[in-house]
Amino acid sequence: MTEHEQFMQRAMALATQAMNEGNRPAGCVIVKDAKIVAEGRNLVHTELDPTAHGEIVAIRRAASNLGTVDLSGCTLYSSLEPCAMCCWAMIDARIPRLVLGCRHAQLERKDIGSYSVEALVAMTGRPLEIVTGVLAQECEALRRSWPGWRAFQGEGE
Repeated sequence: MTEHEQFMQRAMALATQAMNEGNRPAGCVIVKDAKIVAEGRNLVHTELDPTAHGEIVAIRRAASNLGTVDLSGCTLYSSLEPCAMCCWAMIDARIPRLVLGCRHAQLERKDIGSYSVEALVAMTGRPLEIVTGVLAQECEALRRSWPGWRAFQGEGE
């Protein structure tokens, strides 16, 4: 098992926990020097906070744990491609690398249009290394196991 797969498995475990708590299945870990410095999972419904996406939760915790808002040198692992809010937070925190599991395009999401992390990054002109395909099928299967995923296909929950 590669290091990327190891950390993505942890992100998937957090996504499963989020789903079991009534949230969307999205999990994230932030790694620095091959050690997890923060974790996050989607908490939108349990915390009644529309900004409590897994990546935002993890970024907040990493900044607190490391005592800085500059997260240079960290890698963010996400079980699902980050939305525009989360992607911008990563860029603003200077996280240089994103490792993705499932992509919105894989899920054929109709609610997200033509969004991709690459498109947002290109608009900003800021650097972000993007590693794709890490446990992508497993992350996709996890997302599709969530009862609410069909709502994003225009089929209703």
